[in-house]
Amino acid sequence: MKFSTKVEKCGLSPMRKFHPYAVAAREKGRTIYHLNIGQPDIETPKAYFDAVGAFSQKVLEYAPSGGVPELVAAVQHYYAKLGISYAADEILITTGGSEALQIAMNCILDDGDEILIPEPFYPNYSTMVWTCGASIRPIPTKPEEGYHFADRAKIEAAITDRTRAILVTNPGNPTGTVLTAEEMAMLVDIAVEHDLFLIGDEAYREFVYEDGAPLQSFGSYEKGREHIIVIDTVSKRFSACGARVGCLLSHNAEFLAHAMKYCQCRLSVATLDQVAAAALYSVDEGYFAAVREEYKRRRDTVVAGLQRIEGVVCECPKGAFYLMAALPVDDADKFQQWLLEEFEDRGETVMFAPGEPFYGTAGKGKNEIRIAYVLQEAKLRRAMELLRLGIERYNQR
Repeated sequence: MKFSTKVEKCGLSPMRKFHPYAVAAREKGRTIYHLNIGQPDIETPKAYFDAVGAFSQKVLEYAPSGGVPELVAAVQHYYAKLGISYAADEILITTGGSEALQIAMNCILDDGDEILIPEPFYPNYSTMVWTCGASIRPIPTKPEEGYHFADRAKIEAAITDRTRAILVTNPGNPTGTVLTAEEMAMLVDIAVEHDLFLIGDEAYREFVYEDGAPLQSFGSYEKGREHIIVIDTVSKRFSACGARVGCLLSHNAEFLAHAMKYCQCRLSVATLDQVAAAALYSVDEGYFAAVREEYKRRRDTVVAGLQRIEGVVCECPKGAFYLMAALPVDDADKFQQWLLEEFEDRGETVMFAPGEPFYGTAGKGKNEIRIAYVLQEAKLRRAMELLRLGIERYNQR
């Protein structure tokens, strides 16, 4: 039988593709330190579960396609505290940030179109773009330069007559890079001058580790407000990945009218999760300060461990809870499989996400990995020791 050429272009997630090997390793009795997926171990605020327990409606009805009013209002209030004003009809609640991204791309990309994304990038962007019939034109970076991409000449050189949008994750996944206010303004200028959409995936906004750094959003720019689309989610901010609640924000009424077609097509986001997610926005600033400090310690633990491994290239990330590192191995994909199938130290091994699928340029990232520093510090120290031992033994084969 014939399958869609669009879906055949899509690959498996590098964060999940080694799951069968991990299962086999666990069956051998091995403990695996999982650095491959951004699943925080930080406790979800109790407010979420209290709201679920207090839910008293006798019928679990469909929610409005654009979102339940209490959650929309909570999102409005959150942005108002950042000095950003969104009307209720400029916010669409989605099934996680992933659906928000997919809806946005479906609204702006056609067959043969291009979207600019700095590489390395979140691999699921590829699936989202391919299924629209479009393609990613990567903005190139290098590990030796800290994956810096916010260079006007570099970005404009990638624009073609098929370019429809620029997508950036800020803070970055997988690199942990954080844009300056000047760099953000430059991206807005480019979008306006070239009549492009600028999509800001801001799932990790709270996780910036420079002391006193303000929370940033492309939504704060008045210039080009019709060009800007913001993607947000409760998944990482509140350590509530399983809630699957995100949102799509824009001042562009025509874009939102098109996006509503997709919202109505999928009927609604889960009602109970929306009600509970609204309660998350009642969490005070102390929660974020404590979580930010915890992730900063974890980041420093991983970076210190990597710096002790000869031949590793890694810059200290400024945000999110990921980093990219170039390893002194021939192929990170083969190395990961070997770690799960053949390596162990005292019954333990380690798992990361190989870097090549995070790139749109063929052949790049072959010896790079993404690490999600979402484990406790003691576990991260052990994971870095296992990585060091693994590299030594792998290269001695």
